[in-house]
Amino acid sequence: MNREEARKRIEELRREIEHHDYLYYVLDRPEITDAQYDLLMQELARLEAMYPEFITPDSPTQRVGGKPAEGFATVTHRVPMLSLNNAFNEADLRDFDRRVRQLAGGEKVEYVVEPKIDGLAVSLIYENGRFVRGATRGDGEVGEDITANLRTIRSLPLRLRQPVPFLDVRGEVYMPKKEFARLNAEREEAGEPPFANPRNAAAGSVRQLDPRVTAKRELHIFVYAIGLIEGRDVATHWEGLHLLRELGLPVNPHIYLAATIDEVLDYVNGWQEKRHQLPYEIDGMVVKVNSLSLQRAMGSTAKSPRWAIAYKFPPEQALTRVEDIVISVGRTGVLTPTAVLTPVRVAGSTVSRATLHNEDIIRQKDIRIGDTVIIHKAGDVIPEVVEVVKEKRTGAEKEFHMPSRCPACGSEVVRMEGEVAWRCINSSCPAQLQEKIIHFVSRDAMNIEGLGPKLVVQLMRAGLVKDAADLYYLRYEDLVRLERMGPKSARNLLQAIERSKNASLGQLIFALGIRHVGAKAGKVLATAFRSMDRLMTASEEELMAIPEVGPKMAASIVAFFAREENRRLIERLRQAGVRMTEEETAAGDQPLAGKTFVLTGTLSSLTRREAGELIEKLGGKVTNSVSKNTDYVVVGENPGSKYDKALALGITLLTEEEFLAMVGYPSSRQKEEKTAEGEQIKLF
Repeated sequence: MNREEARKRIEELRREIEHHDYLYYVLDRPEITDAQYDLLMQELARLEAMYPEFITPDSPTQRVGGKPAEGFATVTHRVPMLSLNNAFNEADLRDFDRRVRQLAGGEKVEYVVEPKIDGLAVSLIYENGRFVRGATRGDGEVGEDITANLRTIRSLPLRLRQPVPFLDVRGEVYMPKKEFARLNAEREEAGEPPFANPRNAAAGSVRQLDPRVTAKRELHIFVYAIGLIEGRDVATHWEGLHLLRELGLPVNPHIYLAATIDEVLDYVNGWQEKRHQLPYEIDGMVVKVNSLSLQRAMGSTAKSPRWAIAYKFPPEQALTRVEDIVISVGRTGVLTPTAVLTPVRVAGSTVSRATLHNEDIIRQKDIRIGDTVIIHKAGDVIPEVVEVVKEKRTGAEKEFHMPSRCPACGSEVVRMEGEVAWRCINSSCPAQLQEKIIHFVSRDAMNIEGLGPKLVVQLMRAGLVKDAADLYYLRYEDLVRLERMGPKSARNLLQAIERSKNASLGQLIFALGIRHVGAKAGKVLATAFRSMDRLMTASEEELMAIPEVGPKMAASIVAFFAREENRRLIERLRQAGVRMTEEETAAGDQPLAGKTFVLTGTLSSLTRREAGELIEKLGGKVTNSVSKNTDYVVVGENPGSKYDKALALGITLLTEEEFLAMVGYPSSRQKEEKTAEGEQIKLF
């Protein structure tokens, strides 16, 4: 076999293996045995070893990654990955349907119903038909780059059956029940703690820094939505799912198109009984509005789309005993009662504690110390007491009463009018301060690496930290005196604290722990006000002018900044050098403000994704479809139907060179000329 014959045979083998992967993972219709498949892989590996110049990243032999990574890089999602609101019963689903039909304004509404896979949500990026990047959901806007690990999943095609210029598809990585049982048995034999459930096992496997570890575990993936596609026009979610299947991506076979909410309920109820027959875990069904134009019109809140909801199946239940009821104090001073339980397994994990939420719940359910109770996991995650088995009472059970004094500081506890919670009113309560600092340093807040809850407690007990601002005044000589804190650890911690001074204003706002202000809301407020000073003086009316801010959040923000101790904290953070402003783009730096662009075809100087990011940075907007509201259509090589539609509507067409000149980006020819002259090229 000469070199050219080897090249042709390698490409033939790749197409054949990809074909059989599609039959096996997407259509569930294998045509050859595992042994025959292995022979094809062996031949391909042998030829690639002989002719390494023909190895490509999308070859089936390249699924197993190489060396471990030092850490995951971050990836900004071009289209945010939002989470879903939950429904727990028929009434919740009917309320969702009522809201949807109201938003639809009389337009006919269809729903697509899909199994809710209990796994890890990911974003997959394909460019010109090739898989180039995969990332976790993260905070919805920024995730972790786990491309090398995702390549090891055999059901994920490295090359689409039909090339499309750009595809951002969302999916769920999961671990089958059999693999979960095998992996846990292996871990127990090795003396390692078992995974709590298949979801944790899948997430832990995908987030391994060494992709070779991931490759040893059987993981699968189902894709469930198109985040963004170029080169194809898709009108409905149902159409999009079938397109994804045609492209060779694994779509769950149990999707269903429903014309009414009654059909949705029938399908959901049917799967509630059948779910245990599946080889993988599902914890509910997802219901989505089918029309993509309606989805866009309905929009989203700061966290969730208004056009979709996750119906959660009733969780598994177990019988156990309440051995004690203890109190914990949160960062807002709320006293939360927690039941200490005789350990019992529920929904795949051992449960020894369950929150009782507040005193009213304890009274309503008549929960006493010593009671036998039925517990479940609310949303299959949080252990909760369902009811007391009163027939098993012996008379030795003890009623529980909330303390009149804070168990952490001894201060008076009060119950505010209109609230169910009891609170410690001492703002200097050590338990509250501890939780506030733990929140302040957390990943979505100031993200101070290496400063976990245990170290926070240690710093507070040593008297080195009393509030979050004290972290920025820590000294090396104080830290090295702490137990298990060597010179290197002390220097690393101080460096991490120093780095956190440059956290975004949105992170700082979230870190302050203002009630009702989450990470997403922190970013929204930072974008709207641009500085801490402007936010601190904002009125409730100004705050509520922001679409994502409601009355509760607005009132909470105003109340927070009205407290003198909070203003002192912010001033100490400012003096320590913590960033208090959001970079504001000058009007002159936004030449594309108010302009809407559509990209079609292949660009040679930069990818379509990079072009889109550049447009948005300069104030413009990028959409996926051409309409009368489109200002410009940028036309690359081999444009699709968007080009024809733009011509029909009379939209201004830009060649790649014209577009690059408009945004001040050097063309490929210009970059080559300047590089030849030894000049530094500044790219956006």
